[in-house]
Amino acid sequence: MINLIKNYILTKKSQFLLQKNQYVFDVDLKLTKPQIKKLISEIYGVQVLNVNTHRPPQKTRRFGRYGKVGSKINFKRAIITLKTGETIPLGNEALENEQSDK
Repeated sequence: MINLIKNYILTKKSQFLLQKNQYVFDVDLKLTKPQIKKLISEIYGVQVLNVNTHRPPQKTRRFGRYGKVGSKINFKRAIITLKTGETIPLGNEALENEQSDK
């Protein structure tokens, strides 16, 4: 289940969205919005109000001896809106919570 959420995105825009209580994740391509909503609420124990998704364009890369062209693995990006007052522990917060549980 946790393999379906690839990673948390930390960019300037995602930091701006944190002020609106929104979090940005890369997720598996096959997941739908209801599945993403259920997955986030089960893993982090928060109430998800809204899920917005989009697929960024694929980036091409050159590789090999003769400069063959290939493309990077594609993914889906999800912007999760949480209920006011709820947060998802990220970075140092997650480590502190994990250590206090042991």
